[in-house]
Amino acid sequence: MNILWDPDPSALERYRFALGPDTTALDSSGMVARALHDNPQVEQVVIGADVPVEEACQLSEAARLDRPELGVILLRSRIDVTTLSQALRAGVREVVGADDHTAIADALRRSRELTSRLIGHAGGGAAREGKVVTVFSAKGGVGKTTLSTNAAVALASEGHRTLLVDLDLSFGDVAISLQLVPHQSIFDAVSMSGNLDDEALRSLVTRHEPSGLDVLCAPNDPGDADRIPVPTVAEVIKVARRSYDYVLIDTPPSFTEHVLASIDVSDALVLIATLDIPAVKNLRVALDTLDMIGSPKDARVIVLNKADTKVGLRPEDVESAIKTGIAVNIPNSLTVPASVNRGVPIVLDEPKAPVAVAIKELVESHIRTQRASEEPDHGDAAARKGLFRSRR
Repeated sequence: MNILWDPDPSALERYRFALGPDTTALDSSGMVARALHDNPQVEQVVIGADVPVEEACQLSEAARLDRPELGVILLRSRIDVTTLSQALRAGVREVVGADDHTAIADALRRSRELTSRLIGHAGGGAAREGKVVTVFSAKGGVGKTTLSTNAAVALASEGHRTLLVDLDLSFGDVAISLQLVPHQSIFDAVSMSGNLDDEALRSLVTRHEPSGLDVLCAPNDPGDADRIPVPTVAEVIKVARRSYDYVLIDTPPSFTEHVLASIDVSDALVLIATLDIPAVKNLRVALDTLDMIGSPKDARVIVLNKADTKVGLRPEDVESAIKTGIAVNIPNSLTVPASVNRGVPIVLDEPKAPVAVAIKELVESHIRTQRASEEPDHGDAAARKGLFRSRR
């Protein structure tokens, strides 16, 4: 299957002879990226002449890490040495004149042959990948980090290779919540961008010895947050999902570009709220935003924290306000802040406590399900919009 990325709606008909019938036309980088993420059958991407070379190279560089067998062919109205060298450095297989349909067909044939050889060399089967779960709330103070750490510890304690990534790059609390003293952080991945692999990632994580959980901590200096590019975060997650059974990502309470990058490649999105009007309002806004940017609804898991608090709101009121069912209700408990202050996750400290039981229910019913490479396709991926702000 081929993808033609071209903003011109008539481009597919213009190149039909060269590209063949098994070609889908998409008009934005976001749609192309989502289609590549969701559809392993795509083998070639042809990028039209009107797409800026910088965006074409960005897609090719990302694909080189995630899908090395993917062929990328760039069409240009005029080919100069600068464009050619820039494209080849980014992993584009060939740069072809947009008006030479015979040359386009020949380049596509050669690219298909190379793809077939690469797939055959890899054994013809897709690698088993871990499941990526992003934990998010548009409001702070709802227990997001507590939930992330306890869910990750629960998975690791059961023997699953689990990584917890603290993506609250300015004010992340995962390390202190687990009483960790990290010597490396996600900021150290910046210098490895483009060359990050399993071994390099292992050198950056800090082990939580009681559970066996690996943690990629946030930088100690909040000023480093602005120096971590979005592609670095995407690369970290891609490498992590090949190295771990589960990758959980704790996030700040806002849709930053880093958070959008995380959501974009996640298999599940856990959304948290509490029984107060601001939290419910922000959850409703978050759901509307996710709808707008094309995030799949069937990947969302709504969690209501402190669900039995008597404050004049009921879980049914929340469901009515957000027009979505709540998957898990977590009860309120004074043992939770006590466990946080001791740096001992409650799933380890008091595994039979109602809060711990509810978190384990979340893990068993909504996280510890089929892993990413085993899950069914949920519809037309090409129709979804991308999440990276750098996409068009």
